[in-house]
This record gives sequence, structure tokens and C-alpha cells, in this order.
Amino acid sequence: MNSPNPKPQILIIDDDQELCAMLTEFLAPDNLEVSAVHSGEDGLDALKETDFDLVILDIMLPGINGTEVLKQLRQGSDIPVVMLTARGDDVDRILGLEFGADDYLPKPFNPRELTARIKAILRRARQAPERDEPASVGELEIDLGTRRVSANGELIRLTGAEFELLKCLLETPSEVVSKDDLSQRALGRKNLPYDRSIDTHISNLRRKLSAAGVDNPQIMSRRGMGYYLAVAS
Repeated sequence: MNSPNPKPQILIIDDDQELCAMLTEFLAPDNLEVSAVHSGEDGLDALKETDFDLVILDIMLPGINGTEVLKQLRQGSDIPVVMLTARGDDVDRILGLEFGADDYLPKPFNPRELTARIKAILRRARQAPERDEPASVGELEIDLGTRRVSANGELIRLTGAEFELLKCLLETPSEVVSKDDLSQRALGRKNLPYDRSIDTHISNLRRKLSAAGVDNPQIMSRRGMGYYLAVAS
């Protein structure tokens, strides 16, 4: 996040102009500078012109829908994205997470809940690194200062949520971390009943590590308990 403006820059992409106006007014007192556009095409154009810190992206958009916007965005950017989905539409929710959304909220939602999600994501993205020197675990090299992960010299592009999950698992290798703990530490919120966010993020993380040729460490699951990092000696 290299925005020159001290206020975090938030972009809302939603065709509901009343909702955009309400959110812009609601978020302003929290020292957030909000811009809004009302189509997927305008959203992609805005993201090319401005270094935003976070995107609030509606799934249902005229023209290019939110899922396609996210797919195109993730081809070259790891900017945090909070998806807005129709309540009960699990398919859109899972697709959004699979394509790289950091979190989601079903409509209608409480603006205070959205503000809490935004603050949690921005806080993780801006937190001071715990150490400057990269750490190596198996075939992975993790730089907490730059929040970059690489294997065999090749960068592995992770979203903020994926990086936080990997970081949580790395802190206690071989020890199971519950979904509740992972959700609280990586997403900044409670793990909700029937919420597949952690599972989907873990699935994405596994896929990216596998694509990079990482065989060690492996992210393993323990049914009914959580996930752990298995590091071969």
C-alpha cells in the first residue's frame, strides 16, 4: 500500500447509487476516503488510475459482473477486496473467495460490520513487520517486511487473507490451528456457522503453493479441528 494520501483510499463498485452514497457518508468519519463507481468497466478503469487501498465489490453489476472484475484484477494486483453478495447465494460467495476476494458480506448488511471488516483488513496490511530478515521454511521464503512469499526464487502472489493464513500456520508448525483461531487472526472476525471462508482460502493457498512446485511444507487438515503445517525434516 503506497498511497501518498494519509487517508486509506476505498473504492466502491456497486450499481446501487443510494447504497454508495450511504456508505460514502458512513465511512467518512472513520478517516476513510471513499470513491464510488457503478459498473464493472468503470471500476477497472478507476483501479488503473488510482492506487486504492481496498475495494468493496458487488457481485451483481451491469456489463462486466463482479466476479469477472475480480478475476481481471487478480491477474496483476493483490489489493484487498471485500465482496458484496446476495444473502443466501452461496455459489457467488464461494466463487468470489475462490477468485481471490479477501472477505465477503451478504446484502443487506450492517454498515458497522462492513467498517469493522475494512479496518481489520487495513490494519493487517499496514501493520509493522515483526522482523526484517526473510524466514525460510522448507522450500518457502517468507518476508514479513514486504509480505512476500517465494519458492525457488519465484514470487508466489498471495492475497492478504492467504498471506495471513500462511503466517498463522508458520508461527506454530506441526500444531493444529482451529478454524476459529485462523478466522480471528487472519480475517479479523469470528468464524461464522456454515462459513466456508477459511476452507476456501486454504484451498486457494494450497493450489498456489502446488503450482509453484512446493512439496515442503504441506498444509494439512485434521477433521473437526483445523489445519496445520507439516514440515519435512
